[in-house]
Amino acid sequence: MTAAAVSAAVAHAHRREWAFVLAATVRVTRDLDLAEECVQDAYAQALTSWVAGVPARPGAWLTTVARNRALDLLRRQATMTRALPLLISDEPADDIADTVARNLDEAIPDDRLRLITTCCHPALSREAQVALTLRLVCGLTTGEVARAFLVPEPTMAARITRAKKKIAAARIPYRVPGPADLPERVESVLTVVHLLYTSGHTAPYHTDLIRRDLTERAVDLARMMRALLPENASVAGLLALLLLSESRRDARTDVAGNMVALSDQDRDRWDRDRITEGIALVRESLGRNPSRYGLEAAIAAVHAESHTWADTDWAEIVGLYDVLGQLWPSPVVTLNHAVAVGFAEGDAAGLAALEPLTAEPQLAGYGYLAAARANFLAGLGRTAEARIAYNEAILLTGNDVERAFLTARLAALDAE
Repeated sequence: MTAAAVSAAVAHAHRREWAFVLAATVRVTRDLDLAEECVQDAYAQALTSWVAGVPARPGAWLTTVARNRALDLLRRQATMTRALPLLISDEPADDIADTVARNLDEAIPDDRLRLITTCCHPALSREAQVALTLRLVCGLTTGEVARAFLVPEPTMAARITRAKKKIAAARIPYRVPGPADLPERVESVLTVVHLLYTSGHTAPYHTDLIRRDLTERAVDLARMMRALLPENASVAGLLALLLLSESRRDARTDVAGNMVALSDQDRDRWDRDRITEGIALVRESLGRNPSRYGLEAAIAAVHAESHTWADTDWAEIVGLYDVLGQLWPSPVVTLNHAVAVGFAEGDAAGLAALEPLTAEPQLAGYGYLAAARANFLAGLGRTAEARIAYNEAILLTGNDVERAFLTARLAALDAE
């Protein structure tokens, strides 16, 4: 294989297998830093070893190399005694993750669930939980995590280091907590899984619209949580939301990789199996206890059940956003509500609903607000203002495909 082909294969394996390999290696080292070092060594070794051909199971190859490297280091440095207290090991019979994995229809490695529940331990702040999960579970670089939080890279590096040290100092077990301890961690885990999905749904600072490795990983983790907590309405709602969002994945871009707006998507390309499963979960979630994720999934279900864009029941979507805003108030929910109002009642109503949000500090750097204003302004024939709004949205958009889509909209406006 050529050097370029090997590099591409290793990069692909990093995107798809990083969390699996790291999680399995942590079980050996009980030390997050040592595990990361061994996994990085395994990927470096792959760059030379895979010249003769990529293994049939790259993840298993990388895991074996990383774990062997870890065992070698532990033996040579005689650090096993020192390392074990950092992440305590429980008896296998006490770790319900093994039972969950056996009950799943698909062979999803449970080590990743151990890793994410460790990252989401309540001893850590929510910000630290998310940052650590993005770094360890998603395999994002410290620089990429820093950009997601809009902070300098050294600041994020220090934050991640502190989180790892706190895990060690608090002797946090590397396991999925039992029924008595899991509830206090559920919301954090769901928040992180959702963020993981959104990071892949429209990948920031990326040349592709979608990072399938992240979206698929998020769905895997949501299925694990569903198997672990089958009666939890929020878990059912999150899995429903992810499945309904994923059902439209193939239609979100054309054959050339260009972004396709929801209104123009070929709905025959939507995945009906995911839609059927998602809608059933929506009904189950809302029937038990309405949650943030269940309501968001219900909104996605309205789109999924609409045969055409013109058939979309925007009044129902507005009503669902009203309820969601009461249950989970946030500027982004208010923005989405305003957009729905515009589609339900016309461009003028939508623009009027958006105007108060232009003074919202949390949306100051949010490109979707400018894009929504541009769309409604263009619909009202206020072309000069629409140009300004489109240019603002383009400046605030980090994804190359999404930026190209907005640039095309601006160009079409200029051509009129």
